Amino acid sequence: MEKRRVVVTGVGLVTALGTGTEETWKGLCEGRSGVGPISRFDTSLYSTRIAAEVKDFDPLRWFDKKDVKKMDYFIHYAVAAADFAMKQSGLTIAPDMAERAGVFIGSGIGGFTVIEREHRVLLESGPRKISPFFIPSSIINLAAGQVSIRFGARGPNSAPCTAWPARRSETARRSTSSRCCSRRALSRARSTARRCRIAMSRRAPAERGHAGP
Repeated sequence: MEKRRVVVTGVGLVTALGTGTEETWKGLCEGRSGVGPISRFDTSLYSTRIAAEVKDFDPLRWFDKKDVKKMDYFIHYAVAAADFAMKQSGLTIAPDMAERAGVFIGSGIGGFTVIEREHRVLLESGPRKISPFFIPSSIINLAAGQVSIRFGARGPNSAPCTAWPARRSETARRSTSSRCCSRRALSRARSTARRCRIAMSRRAPAERGHAGP
């Protein structure tokens, strides 16, 4: 199998330690923690009241005011991080290379804040009050979509949904064993189902014999 080398030319970070790669790296070197009290909603009824929130993030650095509410936080962060990475790399996607430039951005769940907000609107005010930007502001692939639009990348565009960092090598290494495990699990499930059907068929005549007035 041919090995392909990948060169990382730019890094962009928007984290609980700061907005920007340099700010985040500085926080790491200083040993700072990004974890603190949750500030975005009332935590009085929850046993856990801390989280690693992104702090002091100003979306107006990247978006017009009218566009900010059309996108969830995760899209803001994705565009900002991509902007930092592009500037650090010095890369400009020219028209002649646009179809060879792709965007791959993973997310654990997408725009959960918007989903929760619009669900509340639905329950309190009905479907006619739901924002027309509900879907494009919340679905996972719009992070990669907005980045590709902004930088002119017209190649492959993908948005893996995963709670953990997506590592292709790890995925490839485990794919064979996962398929084997899946086949074994399916085989056991079918065997159990067959035993249940046999047991039910043996019990059915007796039950029919006692049925009736």
